[in-house]
Amino acid sequence: MTGTVDTTMPNAAAPRGVLAGSAMLTGSGLSNQLGAAIGALAFDSLGTAGVIAVRQLVSAAILLPVARPRLRSFTWTQWWPALLLGLVLATMNLSLYAAVDRIGLGLAVTLEFLGPLAVALSSSRTRADLLLAAGAAVGVYVLLLPDGSSDLLGYAFGLLAACCWASYILLNRMLGGRLTGLQAPATATLVSSLLTLPITVQLIADGKFLGWPLLLAALSGLLCSVIPYSIDIIALRWVTTRFFGVFMSINPMFAALAGVVVLGQVPVTHEWVGMAMIVGVNAVAVSRGLRGGRSTEETRRDAGGAQ
Repeated sequence: MTGTVDTTMPNAAAPRGVLAGSAMLTGSGLSNQLGAAIGALAFDSLGTAGVIAVRQLVSAAILLPVARPRLRSFTWTQWWPALLLGLVLATMNLSLYAAVDRIGLGLAVTLEFLGPLAVALSSSRTRADLLLAAGAAVGVYVLLLPDGSSDLLGYAFGLLAACCWASYILLNRMLGGRLTGLQAPATATLVSSLLTLPITVQLIADGKFLGWPLLLAALSGLLCSVIPYSIDIIALRWVTTRFFGVFMSINPMFAALAGVVVLGQVPVTHEWVGMAMIVGVNAVAVSRGLRGGRSTEETRRDAGGAQ
């Protein structure tokens, strides 16, 4: 792999491209939140850090043989965002699961969504875009109506995960133009699995690297890491980071549904209202994408950023 980058990108203005990207992001969100709920079932046995360590190990074990990244031929312009993405993945997963353990899946993912929302706001260029992001924010607020919780550390973990998710979007977008196929997520998961390797070693030393909890954590790794990482980097070649950021507002709804099915956490009325508002914002975002697609300015800016 040389340092030369093909700046030709798929025509996301075509309805087929927007629909394909939307379908991929929907599948990514469903997989991610179902996997998070399944991983939470192993917290008592492995701990939150232990579940993340297993997840990252599984991700690397699957993605590396499939993608076969040519690490020795990477240039520095390819290495530094891949290394940073690996650090972001490890931090995002650890902070999110720490938040899930303290404040629950739905609230933790709602706070994490502030990251994509920030991306959507920062890259907005029209009043309609700002209204879409604001609509998503209102939906998140309604979903989050105060319930007496005072776990500030849990909120802090959720906000750290939000910062990491924003970085994840931007780095994935960048790497999509610098590395072909699944080389970027494979390299990033290798880095994150190395960062969490001491936790894996400790699990083995404690005799916890076996049994049903390990299988749950491994399945969580497949659903939360392998599938979403692979889908997201492909989807970001079809849609803009702005569209991605708004569309990801559907994740709090998926998290709440996963909480119902897997963890028995049934949302109350205001949470259902908030989820409905968020789905409405996504519907408008998709319809706008079908009508307008990528602007010439966005295409030129994204292509320039991939160089």
